[in-house]
Amino acid sequence: MSYFSAISKIQFEGPSSTNPFAFKHYNPDEKIGGKTMEETLRFAVAYWHTFTFEGNDSFGVGTMLRPWDHLSGMDQAKVRVEAAFEFFEKLDVPYFCFHDVDIAPEGNTLAETYKNLDEIVAMLKEYMKTSKTKLLWNTANNFTNPRWLHGAATAPNADIFAYAAAKVKKGLEMAKELGAENYVFWGGREGYETLLNTDMKLELDNLGRFFHMALDYAKEIGFTGQFLIEPKPKEPTKHQYDFDVATGLAFLQKYDLADHFKFNVEANHATLAGHTFEHELRTARINGMLGSVDANQGDMLLGWDTDEFPTDLYSTTLAMYEILLNGGLGSGGLNFDAKVRRGSFEAEDLFHAHIAGMDSFAIGLKVANRLLEDKVFEDFIAERYESYTKGIGLEIVQGKTNFHQLEQHALSLRDIRNTSGRHERLRAILNQYLLAEQLSSVQ
Repeated sequence: MSYFSAISKIQFEGPSSTNPFAFKHYNPDEKIGGKTMEETLRFAVAYWHTFTFEGNDSFGVGTMLRPWDHLSGMDQAKVRVEAAFEFFEKLDVPYFCFHDVDIAPEGNTLAETYKNLDEIVAMLKEYMKTSKTKLLWNTANNFTNPRWLHGAATAPNADIFAYAAAKVKKGLEMAKELGAENYVFWGGREGYETLLNTDMKLELDNLGRFFHMALDYAKEIGFTGQFLIEPKPKEPTKHQYDFDVATGLAFLQKYDLADHFKFNVEANHATLAGHTFEHELRTARINGMLGSVDANQGDMLLGWDTDEFPTDLYSTTLAMYEILLNGGLGSGGLNFDAKVRRGSFEAEDLFHAHIAGMDSFAIGLKVANRLLEDKVFEDFIAERYESYTKGIGLEIVQGKTNFHQLEQHALSLRDIRNTSGRHERLRAILNQYLLAEQLSSVQ
C-alpha cells in the first residue's frame, strides 16, 4: 500500500524549477569541497515529528491528517513503519532517527513495552535490508510518561533510576541490532524546579554514574556507535543540567566522560540558552566535541522550543561553516528535529518542509565552502590577532613570559592602538556571498 501515492520521488531540478516537489539546491551527487552533498550533509528524518506529531499545542488538540489516523496501538505503529520507508525512499534520505516510544507504544508493563519494541525493530530491520536509509541514532524517551515527572537518572527515587537504566539498556540493544551510528542522550527531565527540595550533588553524581553504566553496557554488547549528549537549557525542566555545550562539557570532564561523548547540537536549544547556533557549534568544535546536529530553528518572537524547519540562510551558512571547519560530522548528521506548523496539516506538507530544509542547508554548504576557499573570515581573524605571532604576544602564546615581564612591557608602551573589528563590513561580505550564490543559481 502507498501512503503518499500522489507524490513521486523527489528529484533535483535546479533553482529555476517551479515544481514544489523538487529540490532547487540540494543535489545529492554534486561535489562541494571534494565530497558529495549527500556525504557531507548526511540528512536524517526525525521519526517523532514526521510520523507521530499530531499537531497539538498547549491550547488545542491535534490537527494533522495522516493516512494512519484510523489505527491505534501496534497496528498504527506497523503502518507508520511502512509509511516511513516510503517517505525515506521518495525523499532519498540516507538516515533516520527515533525515540523508543516513537516506533512502538509503551505497554502496561516494561516487559510488554519490550515485546512491542522487539516486534517493530524486527520490522524496521527487514525494511532496512532493501533500503538505502540507515539509522543515524536512536534514544530512549525518559521524559514523557508521568513516571518521569521528577527526572530519570536524576530522579530522587532509585526505582525510577533503575527503570531509566532498563530503557537505555534496551535502547542500546536496539542500536546494535539496527546498526545505529550513534546513540543520543537528551535529559529532558534531568534537572530541577527548585533547590528547596533538590540534592543537586547527588543528582549530578547519579547522572555521571548512569552514563558510565551505559558505556560499560555498550562495551559489553559490542556497540561501537558514538555517544552523544544533546544540550538544552530549559523546557520542560526549569533548570536542566545539560544547559548548553559549555555546561555539558564541564560535566563530562568532571565525571571522566569527555573521551567517550560528543554533542548533538540543536539550533533551537542554542537560542533558548541565549546563544546563537554557530556559537554552540563552535564551542563544541574547538573542544573536539562536535558530533551531530539537530537541524531546526526557533522563532525569535517566541520563548519556547518551536522546532521549525530551517530556512534561515544566515544560520545554515554559519552552521555549515563550523561543520566544514570541523572536517564534517563524522558518524553524525543533520537530523530534522523539526515539525511542520500546526496549520500545515496535510501529508504533502511533510515533503514541502523537508525539501525547504534540505535546500537551505545545501545553500549554506555552498556558501560556507566558498567563504573558506577564499579565506574571507580566516584572513581577517589572522590579521586581527597578528600581535600574538611575534614579540611579546608570541611569548604569551608560548608560555615564555610572566607578570613581571608583562609589566615591564606595559610600562614601556607610549601609544596603544586598537583596530576596528569591522563587524558591519564582514556582515556585508557575508551578504555578498549569499547573494552571489543566489545570482549564480538563477543564471
